[in-house]
Amino acid sequence: MEAATAELFRFDNSFARELPELYVEWQATAVPDPRLLALNDELATEIGLDPETLQTPRGIAILAGNVAPTGATPIAMAYAGHQFGNYSPRLGDGRALLLGEVIDAHGRRRDVHLKGSGRTPFARGGDGKAAVGPMLREMLIGEAMHAMGIPTTRALAVVATGEHINREGMLPGAVLTRVASSHLRVGTFEYAARLGDHELLRRLADHAIARHYPAVADDPRPHFAFFEQVVDAQAALVARWMLVGFIHGVMNTDNMTISGETIDYGPCAFLDAYDPATVFSSIDHGGRYAYGNQPAIAQWNLTRLAETLLPLFDDDTDAAIAAATAVLESFPDRFRAHWAAGMAAKLGLREVADGDRQLFEDLLVVMHAQRVDYTSFFRSLASVIRGTSDALHSVVEDAAAFQPWIVRWQSRLTDEGRPMGDVAAGMDATNPIYIPRNHLVEEALEAATAGDLTAFDQLLTVVSNPFDVRLDAGRYAEPAPGSFSRYYQTFCGT
Repeated sequence: MEAATAELFRFDNSFARELPELYVEWQATAVPDPRLLALNDELATEIGLDPETLQTPRGIAILAGNVAPTGATPIAMAYAGHQFGNYSPRLGDGRALLLGEVIDAHGRRRDVHLKGSGRTPFARGGDGKAAVGPMLREMLIGEAMHAMGIPTTRALAVVATGEHINREGMLPGAVLTRVASSHLRVGTFEYAARLGDHELLRRLADHAIARHYPAVADDPRPHFAFFEQVVDAQAALVARWMLVGFIHGVMNTDNMTISGETIDYGPCAFLDAYDPATVFSSIDHGGRYAYGNQPAIAQWNLTRLAETLLPLFDDDTDAAIAAATAVLESFPDRFRAHWAAGMAAKLGLREVADGDRQLFEDLLVVMHAQRVDYTSFFRSLASVIRGTSDALHSVVEDAAAFQPWIVRWQSRLTDEGRPMGDVAAGMDATNPIYIPRNHLVEEALEAATAGDLTAFDQLLTVVSNPFDVRLDAGRYAEPAPGSFSRYYQTFCGT
């Protein structure tokens, strides 16, 4: 079997070679009856795999964790983390394994990682398994985010295991194969710092620089420059989340990547009616990770990263703290700059001029007061500059409440002097018409858990092409019924 699978992956496992202190070698737990539920053909090709081979029994056995392909070094990665603000010194991959790293068609190094592959030494009492619904959610939301241009981990495949696991009842089990630029997290640095080995911390930082920010390697202060790059990457990422109404739901430091990719689609959801206080996660009782809190939480998490890196910034602790503080204090401005540029694009503006940020903020005030559906509203605005307000009137109940703002916005567009047809086309290419609407996600996952993947496949197809109108997809653009959103909760799926 091993010889037959040798051609599937060409591994080059730098993390396993360079940082043995930060993982435990481990093997996946064999599952009784693996069956392929979903395969990402495009991603498979991108990372150098043959989709047809992955669909054979031996390919499915690899994706289920029953067979380790040639060149793999399955490891459970160690990391710590602040979860809802509370420090846990030893978390790690409790139900996941990094198989190895491949170089994709664009020359980028990518992790191939199993989730739900059984207990590891980091399992902390869990069974190490995963259910079909949460694993398909990872694929669905990840592909939607990717299609909207948001940096994200992605699902290569979901395989049913042929067993049932005990969650809120007995549920069919599954294993996810995830692809990421890396699985280095803020929590990885927290774990290395806890060990008190400065040389290990330096090697970890150098590994992250080589992998994600090679341009800073020759900087006179490479580790400080690295930190600044991570801060900006996270400011850009969270801005992109906010611009599409995404709520991560569990922004613990072990769920913040160094690369600036979104990771862990557990209790995530999307806004329906615009409200910065929106929380869907069943475990976020205090609203720590509410939609509007996400920038501040990202800054808080990055402060934890800075604390681990201080010994690498400067031998003088006070000087290191001062330098780190200056970068951290720049986070709000960095975030606002990324967000404002994105909001300008959503509104058809080529650049952010004086007064535009107030224009943006004033719009959100009206949207909040009118309880307007976030996605539908922005998508409808292009119709206004095409000369009809029908789409807008179908989205808002009180069009008069928006009229003063629309006058200001149209005046601003006139100032730029661009053809209105080009402006409207640009807005349609920026504002999605289809997102993973919460009620449709739940509908698809419930059916998939019962064995019917039809709704999942249809929703995945639609959200993978979010900007172009489909004549057969009207229901996918409609907000959830008010009663649904009022009581909707998301769960981690662990």
